[in-house]
Amino acid sequence: MKLPRRTKEHPKNHKIIAFIKGVFITFIGRESPKNTNFFLIEYSVIVIVGQGNPEAKYVENRHNLGFMILNQIADDYKFGKWKRKFRSQSSEGTIAIQGISTKILLLKPETYYNDSGRATLEAAQFYKIEPANIIVFHDEIDLAPGRVRVKCGGGHAGNRGVKSIINHLGDNFRRVRLGIGHPGDKSKVMSYVLSDFQKSERNWVVALKSACSQALPFLLEGHDERFQSEVLRLAPAPKNDYKQRRTEINKSDRRPPANSH
Repeated sequence: MKLPRRTKEHPKNHKIIAFIKGVFITFIGRESPKNTNFFLIEYSVIVIVGQGNPEAKYVENRHNLGFMILNQIADDYKFGKWKRKFRSQSSEGTIAIQGISTKILLLKPETYYNDSGRATLEAAQFYKIEPANIIVFHDEIDLAPGRVRVKCGGGHAGNRGVKSIINHLGDNFRRVRLGIGHPGDKSKVMSYVLSDFQKSERNWVVALKSACSQALPFLLEGHDERFQSEVLRLAPAPKNDYKQRRTEINKSDRRPPANSH
């Protein structure tokens, strides 16, 4: 028995065609805004990686600011419990991107900061995603405390964690550079990043974590400049005397284990 063929005028046909067009535009034909060179290939999964070191003694270190941001995102968006997966602590959830509920994987590599690429590669291979679907949050000594900049592609600027990811996946992923300031002396950088934030810094750190989490939807949609401006609006960078703070920090520096960075 032959089933009746629907004519073009049938209202259900129009709904189906509109739906297919919408899916095509959203998943295949959508480019990001012109203010970035980022191209999101599809919304299947987006992996957000935080840079940091896994042991408890590093939890409050400046070098673990990436981990702190991911913890804030997991809490704010009610993601699942942290589980060990892809040589990392991982948490899954969904966030709406242009009205589409999209799976987000948060990844805190347990391979230590300088070897983050191995864990990131495992997740990328499992989900069969391109580097363009990966966002990395990391601390940045070349930015003043509380400043945030988003970058796609290019070199690692001496950041060994970013270098590891580039070595494993190439450079076509976005990095959210979180300013922590420079100690003022190259020889003190390692002890500086592997020391805890001071009490005088805690207020801007808390504000920055919350702002990055609140502004995350802009970042996921490819609106990098909008993300940056929203973070700055929600958490203005501190305007205290940076030189004075450097002096205080240098007095309290401790020498970390050589194999931690």
